[in-house]
Amino acid sequence: MEPQAVSEEGDVLTCDPPSPCEEDPIEGEYLHNEDSSNPPADTPSSPECTSTGTEALPAVYPAPADSWKTLMGHVEFLYQEYRDKSTQHEIEARRLQDNYVQTPQTPDSPKTPEEGSSPPTEHQRSNSSFFRLQNTSSCFNLWQDLPEIKNSGVLTVLQPQEIKLQEAMFELVTSEASYYKSLSLLVSHFMESERLKATIHPSEMHFIFSNVLEVLSTSERFLLDLEQRFEENLVISDVCDIVFKHAENHFSVYVTYVCNQTYQERAYRKLLQERTEFREAVAHLETNPICRGLPFSSFLILPFQRITRIKLLVQNILTKVEEGSERETSALQAHRELEKLVRACNDGVRKMSRTEQLISIEKTLEFKIKSVPIISHSRWLLKQGELQQMSGPRTSRTLRTKKLFRSVYLFLFNDLLLLSKRLPGDRYQVFDVAARGLLRVEELEDQGQSLANVFILKLLENAHEREFTYMLKASSQSEMKRWMTSLVPNRRTKFVSITARVFDCPQVQCVHPYVAQEPDELSLDLADLLNVLDKTDDGWVFGERLHDQERGWFPSTVTEEILNKDIRTQNLKECFRVHKSDEGSQNKDRRKMGSRTRQ
Repeated sequence: MEPQAVSEEGDVLTCDPPSPCEEDPIEGEYLHNEDSSNPPADTPSSPECTSTGTEALPAVYPAPADSWKTLMGHVEFLYQEYRDKSTQHEIEARRLQDNYVQTPQTPDSPKTPEEGSSPPTEHQRSNSSFFRLQNTSSCFNLWQDLPEIKNSGVLTVLQPQEIKLQEAMFELVTSEASYYKSLSLLVSHFMESERLKATIHPSEMHFIFSNVLEVLSTSERFLLDLEQRFEENLVISDVCDIVFKHAENHFSVYVTYVCNQTYQERAYRKLLQERTEFREAVAHLETNPICRGLPFSSFLILPFQRITRIKLLVQNILTKVEEGSERETSALQAHRELEKLVRACNDGVRKMSRTEQLISIEKTLEFKIKSVPIISHSRWLLKQGELQQMSGPRTSRTLRTKKLFRSVYLFLFNDLLLLSKRLPGDRYQVFDVAARGLLRVEELEDQGQSLANVFILKLLENAHEREFTYMLKASSQSEMKRWMTSLVPNRRTKFVSITARVFDCPQVQCVHPYVAQEPDELSLDLADLLNVLDKTDDGWVFGERLHDQERGWFPSTVTEEILNKDIRTQNLKECFRVHKSDEGSQNKDRRKMGSRTRQ
């Protein structure tokens, strides 16, 4: 099982983006509403058509007693299959949304084709793609496609925006059912396998499966509450209040499971390498058709994926509820509680690996200056690597010599920078040190090939308590920019951050998953949306993910740009709305801190 890579501040969990049920390629069209007279959700309409509050919901439509069992029986996919299909569907939906947004015609714009004439080839391709996308939606359980919903006539009563909200809430239900199905398979097929249990000790069994039985029980309890809500009314009143209750009282089992990730990966990798009977037992179990060709490791990481997925589903619901409504309040509460859980998961899984890394680094260091204690619970490595330090005056003579640059090896922590010289045997002699807050960087204008990718690093106070300047050369433009961004994180980037509240800057979506290779990189999942803060000519992008504001570098080849300004603005507005509760709680905490200080 591959470890989940972590960026500097990034999530260690695989983040599943919202499914195609949650965002529409064309507003109002993706919903298959047979009443074509209904305007799209974002089309201006009369005041009575804009009300989608809970008070506007129709009379109660109780679900038949066996509806829930029927629904669960029609959950075809294991969670891994569902996640892959839904994220790919989301990517295609965004592409179509980007292509289909109409732009105002100007006098110079091409005229609309006459009736009966063939549309342009590009438009034909788009229509073909959209038709294909509509057909593939049958692989998902849509709320409006349930026989009970169609027969109730409720679709003729609800406004398009409320139908989209129903789909978003129903998606949380069906995805949990799919997740429960996969989790049950992990327990019944793998954990309870007599052949597998015969190959490992009880302690190893605990390392591999951790508290998965508690996680399974938690999912079952969650589904039962969702079932009760679904049976009250076919038109779902809310699900975020249920999410909040379970996140607050039961979801802590996810933190325990995720924090055991380091032990789990280590034990699993060791058993595969050293114990033939274990490896053969796993391979045999994986060949069973009920696994659908999925590896054992994909079942083990399910809880990692699910807790972040729930947060994303709640975010999607939050973008569709009425502002100022009770449903918005419950969605904000649920989102805030899920943020705490995800943060606890991240902190727990990083804590051990960071400490082990610091211990390993400290063993390789010797100090030419006064030694600095490296190991600290509040410290972690951000970036390390070799650069070339310019030495001597910049004269035409020195530019022709090989002594112009000498190697220097940097260890950059979240609060400290060490400059060292590499020694034989993977050891390093530290010759200067500075607090990270006392660093300044400046890009050197290109002065020829010898000085390309050179930047200035200024230590406002170094090991000798004086200001000192280094001129450092990187091997490429991307390496130079990555070092500059890591050394001084608050330096100006080419474009603006999400927190700047500017409603347009370059934006991309992830079309190929990417696992971070270095601490300053950002792991990406399919359909992740990111603001572009900076980019290099050699194919690297510095981005800020919208759903959690984590930053990092990634190759441009794994993303594609969102071209339409209106779509980018809509994505940012939704992001601001989702996180306004977090900002409010942070401001409240700051006010409390100020009050304590005054006292």
